[in-house]
Amino acid sequence: MFEVITIGSATMDVFVECEDANIVSVSTKSKKAEFMSYPYGAKVEISDFASKVGGGGVNTAVNFANLGMKTSAIFKIGDDIYSQGIIKSFEGTNVDLSNKIQDPKDSTGFSIILVSFQGDRTVLAHRGANAHIKKSDINFDAIKNSKLLYIAPLNGESNRVLDDICYFAQDNDVYICFNAGSTSIKKGFNYLKKILETANIVVMNKEEASMATKIEVRPDTRDTKYSKELIHPDVKEMFEKLKVRDYQIIVITDGGNGAYAYNGKKYFYCPVFPSSVVSTLGAGDAFASTFCAALKRTNIDIGKSLMMASVNSAGVVSEFGATQGLLTFAEIDEKLSANPDYNYTVIEK
Repeated sequence: MFEVITIGSATMDVFVECEDANIVSVSTKSKKAEFMSYPYGAKVEISDFASKVGGGGVNTAVNFANLGMKTSAIFKIGDDIYSQGIIKSFEGTNVDLSNKIQDPKDSTGFSIILVSFQGDRTVLAHRGANAHIKKSDINFDAIKNSKLLYIAPLNGESNRVLDDICYFAQDNDVYICFNAGSTSIKKGFNYLKKILETANIVVMNKEEASMATKIEVRPDTRDTKYSKELIHPDVKEMFEKLKVRDYQIIVITDGGNGAYAYNGKKYFYCPVFPSSVVSTLGAGDAFASTFCAALKRTNIDIGKSLMMASVNSAGVVSEFGATQGLLTFAEIDEKLSANPDYNYTVIEK
């Protein structure tokens, strides 16, 4: 029996940093967007380069195991040089790989991560085998005998198994943490709501939450300063729409602005834990999986769990690689003790 089973992607990530990358900001009256750009038609020199293993299924499994939980991972890879690197990367992690899926006819997922001078990133992703998980690939008995099923974003054809694993886990009283991905969100809210109804914890970033709910976060205007409010009213509206069961906890992350949670009675806000930013890849996976694990450790103390998640996420962004910089609970507690002024805020509904 496993405490946690994760299902999601596994990729070989190649990080590329270039000093000639530009951040271009475009604003309209209703929204603002930023783009990474390079000189068109030019040969651009790379200033830094590194290869690491990543993907939501891998990142979260490594983190859960690092936090002391007995963990197994479900992911699909090919039988190529990249799959060898992914399997080798698990050495010393205590993650059980008996539920991995390997298909020699498929290619292993591969990503090129373009890192900006600000530490943020744009990802060019080849899904490969990650997009081809079938119902027949999955060991449902392992899910049935686990306590927590963590569902990382499932892309392409793999998203078709989402209904089956969610309903199966719910029928067998397995706790579900659902990190929604763009494929399921793009199917529309009526479809997404059926999946949300099975989940105990739902985690999205603000952009995903906006896409799912069709609620745009309005910028400040000359007459209205939304930024003066700790939690934007549009984010509160997102929470209300995403929370479809009384027992659920909904989390919305907002990058450098921190993270918010809602349990139906109270809103929680937690700022980011201060750290240097090298790359933000894997930060969301570290945050979401740490939050799930911390809820158990703290007896469902949402605010404390947000803080623990933020500390672990800060460790990841301070290093290259989606699983580099991960901390144990003892190390997280140590950092929180050394920063007594760092705290969360509770807002009554």
